[in-house]
Amino acid sequence: MTHIALTAQSISLRLIDLSDLAAIHVLHSFPETDKYNTLGIPKDLEETKHIITSWVAAHSATPITTYTFAIERATDQEFVGLIGLKLWPQKHRRGEIWYKIHPDHWRKGYATQSVNLVLDFGFETLKLHRIQAGCAVANTGSIKVLEKVGMTREGRGRKVLPLKTGWSDNFEYSILDTDARGE
Repeated sequence: MTHIALTAQSISLRLIDLSDLAAIHVLHSFPETDKYNTLGIPKDLEETKHIITSWVAAHSATPITTYTFAIERATDQEFVGLIGLKLWPQKHRRGEIWYKIHPDHWRKGYATQSVNLVLDFGFETLKLHRIQAGCAVANTGSIKVLEKVGMTREGRGRKVLPLKTGWSDNFEYSILDTDARGE
């Protein structure tokens, strides 16, 4: 498996492995983290294992087209959440990010630092031209993070997210390698 470690002020990112199963299962089991996520709450640990097995396997592919990182607090390596980067075919030089933070770690800057690390990795290491993200229009926390890092809201997809509360519109964000970056 490929070894990638990205570090910022108070967090570090590393590719997930199966030893993260329990922490990821807990993260996926919170109604708060599921509210704007289409994955759903897994019924048991085996369902979570089935989900993350493909994420872990993707890190051994050549070339890697999907990166899934564990976010850990730098001081004690406590699991904070997940952030992923999915790549389009190479000629497009484009990727899409997603993230999910444990509720105990909301509003501490971890999501912003994580997104910035993945943007740096995408633009500087992978030489991407464009990185995009989407979020439910009611997800004010993610909206703040995406705008804080310098992403531009490009539009609104109508009724594209099948959430537990019903179909939700999705804001589409992006940032280019030539754009000014935020915080």
